[in-house]
Amino acid sequence: MSNLKKVPCGKSAIVRQIDVQGTLKRRIMDMGITKGVEVTVKKVAPLGDPIEISVRGYSLSLRKEDAKSILVELV
Repeated sequence: MSNLKKVPCGKSAIVRQIDVQGTLKRRIMDMGITKGVEVTVKKVAPLGDPIEISVRGYSLSLRKEDAKSILVELV
């Protein structure tokens, strides 16, 4: 398993675990990132932060710190 921050641009992955607790976990889940969902990394900003992903048919930007807490398995 890897984290979402390490997924290369253009690749997809399945969320296996959200490795954080409290309000940050709730916020990530409210954005549609839940266990078992497929996410695709669309763009990475020139300095690496934020990253743009596609999840459940819409685009979403995440900070690198938040992406590190999302454990994924490459498809």
